[in-house]
Amino acid sequence: MTAPDPRQLAIHDFTYALPAERIAPEPLPDRAASRLLVSRHGQLTDKNFRDLPNELPPGALLIFNDTRVVRARLLARRPTGGQVELFCLEPVAPHRSLELALQQPGACTWRCLVGNGRRWKEGPVELTFLASDGQEARLTAVRREQEAGTALIDFSWTPAELPFAEVLRAAGHLPLPPYIDRPDTATDAVRYQTVYAAAEGAVAAPTAGLHFTPELLAELAERGFETGHVTLHVGAGTFQPVKADRMAGHPMHTEPILVTAALLRQLLAHRPRPVVAVGTTSLRTLETLYWLGVGLLAAPAVAGSELLVTQWQPYELAEAAANLSPEQALTALLHHLEAAGTETLEARTQLLIAPGYRFRVIDGLITNFHQPESTLLLLVAALLGPGWRAVYEHALANGYRFLSYGDSSLLLP
Repeated sequence: MTAPDPRQLAIHDFTYALPAERIAPEPLPDRAASRLLVSRHGQLTDKNFRDLPNELPPGALLIFNDTRVVRARLLARRPTGGQVELFCLEPVAPHRSLELALQQPGACTWRCLVGNGRRWKEGPVELTFLASDGQEARLTAVRREQEAGTALIDFSWTPAELPFAEVLRAAGHLPLPPYIDRPDTATDAVRYQTVYAAAEGAVAAPTAGLHFTPELLAELAERGFETGHVTLHVGAGTFQPVKADRMAGHPMHTEPILVTAALLRQLLAHRPRPVVAVGTTSLRTLETLYWLGVGLLAAPAVAGSELLVTQWQPYELAEAAANLSPEQALTALLHHLEAAGTETLEARTQLLIAPGYRFRVIDGLITNFHQPESTLLLLVAALLGPGWRAVYEHALANGYRFLSYGDSSLLLP
């Protein structure tokens, strides 16, 4: 049977009724107290998240996304006193590299979403805050130009020696998802981060990881499960609604990824034992690695200059990659890093995983329950096939909590 062309998929075929009261507005007091719906070869079982070590495939390698959410929402004031919200999406100048941009002192330019911007006609907006050493600091923002619903914002601040990361930490707010319609709190500052978060740069949490505790991670290690880490800095595009009737009209957002050579070696050494991605971002990163390797094997000089997997690349190259194994693709990436004299792979991914996609690297997924008509739900449907609907119907009928602060699932197709 011919696989469906994901470009022709109608997003309205991937919907379900999600009552507002089923969206979790707050995290549970205990991370690991969330429920876990296990789908194993189509059979559904209700468990607690603490049961995860008993439910994983024997010998599984779990891959976590260690990105850390930055306080990317800035609430500034116009000279007349009105509030303007600036949601920092990505750096533009003097650095496009997220790591360098966060360390930039004095001034920088970012692409931002602007809230209440209609009343911000011209001139700067400002906010004052206390830096970590207790001294008063001031941030000034000037809007330069509008583009596709966003704006380029020139930021400057005093004391100028502060890095922009410190400005965000001291002056910013956590960017809770739009469906959690309340101000962020001190509880969110802890609970909207995973316990293993390390690399600053995300504007949304990799929520599947929010259920893990240090104790559960220790138990997994004691039980012999290997773990590894990748970094995908989750962008605000993860909440971008699909507005086109057909997926061909939906532009997928691009996100930066960082993967070490050690992780590539770990994946190669682990095969053919199962790999379970913790979250859709870890899954997209792992599958991106395969297609980066395919690109390097197909055209080393061209692909090596721009390490990017585009939205439709896997579907366009599916026939050419039919006989290329994950081992070959991952080995090509390792050779690329060795030739470049680096131990860190930096790339970008626009990968859209939808029904019609064939998974190359992962064998299972730990994930929360996603919004109707979202690209995240398309990913689940690609993994489970039509059985995704039975999983969501069961979760709705049995009181599971949905979305970022909701319950979890273990999907083993």
